[in-house]
Amino acid sequence: MGEITNVMEYEAIAKEKLPKMVYDYYASGAEDQWTLAENRNAFSRILFRPRILIDVSKIDLSTTVLGFKISMPIMVAPTAMQKMAHPEGEYATARAASAAGTIMTLSSWATSSVEEVASTGPGVRFFQLYVYKDRKVVEQLVRRAERAGFKAIALTVDTPRLGRREADIKNRFTLPPYLTLKNFEGLDIGKMDKADDSGLASYVAGQVDRSLSWKDVQWLQTITSLPILVKGVLTAEDARIAVQSGAAGIIVSNHGARQLDYVPSTIMALEEVVKAAQGRVPVFLDGGVRRGTDVFKALALGASGVFIGRPVVFSLAADGEAGIRNVLKMMREEFELTMALSGCRSLKEITRNHVVADWEAPRASLPAPRL
Repeated sequence: MGEITNVMEYEAIAKEKLPKMVYDYYASGAEDQWTLAENRNAFSRILFRPRILIDVSKIDLSTTVLGFKISMPIMVAPTAMQKMAHPEGEYATARAASAAGTIMTLSSWATSSVEEVASTGPGVRFFQLYVYKDRKVVEQLVRRAERAGFKAIALTVDTPRLGRREADIKNRFTLPPYLTLKNFEGLDIGKMDKADDSGLASYVAGQVDRSLSWKDVQWLQTITSLPILVKGVLTAEDARIAVQSGAAGIIVSNHGARQLDYVPSTIMALEEVVKAAQGRVPVFLDGGVRRGTDVFKALALGASGVFIGRPVVFSLAADGEAGIRNVLKMMREEFELTMALSGCRSLKEITRNHVVADWEAPRASLPAPRL
């Protein structure tokens, strides 16, 4: 690696190193990819209102998520098939997250099993779940995650069908033959067939349940005692139902802009979800987080933490476990600096008044004092 100074620089290195089919799978969004760009662009429409002359010699970034203490509010989002990026795949990700003192979310479609990831050593890990048509498969998988010591289920709710990712269609994307979706290996649904379009889209059409509804969120609570995070909420209406349905938390996510194009960026959707949740459950955000400033903006708008996805797979492709460790370190250091320069010494000191978004009404200024 030449000198890497920010998270974005890993993407170009990954593009150089990876086969086109693999890079395109990780990098692309749905259809016109408007939301893909918007996830990033929206952050630049939020500006800071820093407070000065505050003693920032000691800064505490630690927080708790569902009762688990972590070193910073920056966690690892679930991303599929990481061994396409690097031979160590999810093992490297698990070790890097654990070393950084943060949470890793393992994808259902990982190329390493829940047991294999657990074997890498200690660490708080969540399991991302897709609900398959065969509910026995789902029950078995949830049991295995519990037994392997995973601490929560992140239920993906925005994928009754796979979004239209045109690069994957052009490339006839499929999982390379030397890899399997390890969690499903013994069930004969760990392989992906070649298709006339995207092999993954065909796999989803065959396996994932399009009939998934709120009653299944309640069913899931009857088969596991693990807390359930509902991942893929973008509206106040659904935030309210999620709380009523017993969700332990909400992840504001548009699936990395890979599902429905022309949904808002997650940072723009965040506030309405936070307001609807009324503090009854924590609200997290993923999508477009690349800088410490982005993390601060999300927390100022009410998020309890953020998850990062693509930066993890790109740094994994570029430099394995060391790459991910470096991404988590850079994000942490940038976030700590942003806190210091904004006059915040702990996460609870980050408030809505520390930012101004260009979509909000200008704040009413007080009348000038009479002289």
